[in-house]
Amino acid sequence: MILGALLDAGLPLDELRSALGSLALGDVTLETERVDRSGIGATKFRVGISSHDHKHGTDHHHHHRGLSEICAMVDRSDLSGAAKDRAKSLFRRLAETEAFIHQKPIEDIHLHEVGAVDSIIDIAGAVFGLEWFGAQCIVASALNVGSGTVKCAHGLLPVPAPATTRLLTGVPVYSSGIEAELLTPTGALVVTDYADRYGAMPLLTVKHVGYGAGERDLPGTPNVLRIVIGEDAAPNRFQQVVVIETEIDDMNPQIFGALMDQLYAADALDVFYVPIQMKKNRPGTLVSIVALLEDREALADVLFRETTTLGIRFKEMDREQLDREQITVETPMGAVRFKIASRDGVVVNAAPEFDDCAQLAEKKGVPIKLVHAMATKAYLDQ
Repeated sequence: MILGALLDAGLPLDELRSALGSLALGDVTLETERVDRSGIGATKFRVGISSHDHKHGTDHHHHHRGLSEICAMVDRSDLSGAAKDRAKSLFRRLAETEAFIHQKPIEDIHLHEVGAVDSIIDIAGAVFGLEWFGAQCIVASALNVGSGTVKCAHGLLPVPAPATTRLLTGVPVYSSGIEAELLTPTGALVVTDYADRYGAMPLLTVKHVGYGAGERDLPGTPNVLRIVIGEDAAPNRFQQVVVIETEIDDMNPQIFGALMDQLYAADALDVFYVPIQMKKNRPGTLVSIVALLEDREALADVLFRETTTLGIRFKEMDREQLDREQITVETPMGAVRFKIASRDGVVVNAAPEFDDCAQLAEKKGVPIKLVHAMATKAYLDQ
């Protein structure tokens, strides 16, 4: 489905065939077909094995290669150096997952998932396709895993399968209630390895959309994977942040000062307190923290460890910042740093560094507002 979506979005099939043909997988054919999945037109990517290869035991459902053999094939291929490294890393991660599930050394694991021809094509093809598009950031929605059971080489297993579940560690997932396996180990491997983050679709200008079809046509639900390719609507202006909030009404107020210091030490971008009135008419404090997404867990840990709160909230949003630079201006009192803020090359704010003004005022024995005015005049004069 990933390859179907990439091809539907514009990946040339001939270039994919050339790249995967260099893996020397035998007489394998790669074809696409336009299909309908509950009213959605999508591209179905198919891997075909010749009857000649079937007779010699290379059926992609039965012949299984080991990790070292697969890595050697990747090394001999025409994939780029970066793509070879990424593909081998993916195969190793999948093999390590299977080894953990079956409690065997990685060199002894029976690689029925890793070694089949179609799995090799799925993984190596995804690596090639995503490199071809040159995406700088990949965002995935929460992953719908399905429900029920699935029959495999080890018997009847719950959905998601054990290997899939382990690959999803730390990833947001859900089930829409459909009794089917909607996420395979191979799919989970590729998405979790490439996704920079998970959540709602980011602000972007859409350039291409691709739909990759699954094998089954699920009644009432399009069995497709959608890939949206676009450009940041304002790549140099917006930054995704998380706002962390909690209300506290039962803590020694002296702790709030130390808490702010610890939150900044944990890389909070901004921290502020607002007095509020809480339940039972008790006065309290709203604690708000702005942070980068990757710092959320560390800041949550500070809140739970250092305060009396029992729960916190998260909101993801975009923020816009002005471009900033710092210059130094000379005044009759001495040098003062000046903070300049601009938008699209136009200066919209300029202010002297208050600490510099305070230090010069103390040194010269004059009011801070005088040094501040001199610094502003010096900036405007230049």
